[in-house]
Amino acid sequence: MRELGAHLLRWHAAGAPYVLATVVGVTGSAPRPPGATMAVDAEGNIRGSLSGGCVEGAVLELCGRVLETGEPVREIFGYSDSDAFAVGLTCGGELEILVHRVTPDRYPIIEAVLDADGGPVALVRDLESGEMLALRPDSVVGPDADPTLVARARAMLDTASTAVRVIGCADRERTVFVESFASPPRMLVFGATDFTTALCRVGRLLGYHVTVCEARPAFADPARMPDAHEVVREWPNTYLARTHVDARTVICVLTHDPKFDIPVLVEALRRPVAYVGAMGSRRADRERRLRLRAAGLGDEQLRRLRSPIGLELGGQTPEETAVAIGAEIVAVRRGGSARPLSVTDRPIHPGGLVSGVTPAEQLATG
Repeated sequence: MRELGAHLLRWHAAGAPYVLATVVGVTGSAPRPPGATMAVDAEGNIRGSLSGGCVEGAVLELCGRVLETGEPVREIFGYSDSDAFAVGLTCGGELEILVHRVTPDRYPIIEAVLDADGGPVALVRDLESGEMLALRPDSVVGPDADPTLVARARAMLDTASTAVRVIGCADRERTVFVESFASPPRMLVFGATDFTTALCRVGRLLGYHVTVCEARPAFADPARMPDAHEVVREWPNTYLARTHVDARTVICVLTHDPKFDIPVLVEALRRPVAYVGAMGSRRADRERRLRLRAAGLGDEQLRRLRSPIGLELGGQTPEETAVAIGAEIVAVRRGGSARPLSVTDRPIHPGGLVSGVTPAEQLATG
């Protein structure tokens, strides 16, 4: 929707009502992902696209009806064997589309989303009532500040997820569409080893954009780490000093070599990131902490260091170790106790229950 920002803001400035048609679900092959949006005003002006032309004609008729009635509508458009080119998607998939009327005086939240200066923001739409909620990492805009809804939407924003979610228990369920406008959080892995290859897979599963940094040319081979989004051949602390990090970034140092570890950890522990972990034995950890203190780090900075990295799961293989690292990252990010659920009694999903989540998002949201 942000790509339509200039047009929508002009309509808001003029007080003109319009209709938003948004892809909220995709089954099979489809040309556009969830979040693709088409806007239509009362004069029939169209901005944006839902499918590159497959269903726009039929949706335009639906937009006209919704503009008149004001009642939001969800409809599925899919492939029809008998008449493939009439309305359906010739690629064989299905699109679920939400169509609802927007009046600038009722939905100023749209402006809050479009005026977010490119920063992370999520737009939450109730699929029954059409009510909206906008949230940023540290604030909420809108009439509904239900803690369960806010917690789940913020977790989705944190991982840049866009999807329909059913939130709550059977007697108070709400079906909402959460559209996140944010880049994925970063996972920076320093050192290219077998453990790195496995951790890249876990990082992708958790929704991270995974970057591997390795100074040694022979090891900095992207073919060895097919699940990394990028592989950088550079001295670790030099790369970390120049690359962008934020409060969602996680840093995993797997080089297990002081000449690489110490400089990059000094840099990492001085940055406002979410997680810093380093691989090594307990003896190596003790020596590492002495070196880091000698390099000028204080008690507060050293307390942030997760070393030896990962939870104690008893794993032996690189894949098991990667799971232990990923689990620790989730626990640190979401405030989990890292104890077995069978010996705890607090809610499994703090703030409420969520149905309809994928395993990856379940891990990502704790």
